[in-house]
Amino acid sequence: MARKYSKKASAKVGRAMKKRKAGTLRSGRSGKKVTSRKQAIAIGLSEARREGKKVPPKKSSGRSASKRSGKKSSASSGGTKRSKKRSGRKSKR
Repeated sequence: MARKYSKKASAKVGRAMKKRKAGTLRSGRSGKKVTSRKQAIAIGLSEARREGKKVPPKKSSGRSASKRSGKKSSASSGGTKRSKKRSGRKSKR
């Protein structure tokens, strides 16, 4: 079976992981220090993609896919619990 990622792409990810552990890996635009393992891998893969190495294309996030279809989440359906009237409760005066 063929490799999913090229050896050079694996090396890029390895270098990004070493930089993260050393505390010198920075994210792109903001320049903030990267502490997440997943983010370090993503940075290594994106650098490999930029250089044209064999790396599968980025997966689209599930959130943006549901946004395109026009579905609304159940949380934004309205406050049905709050609109119930409180009957049976008497105030003490």
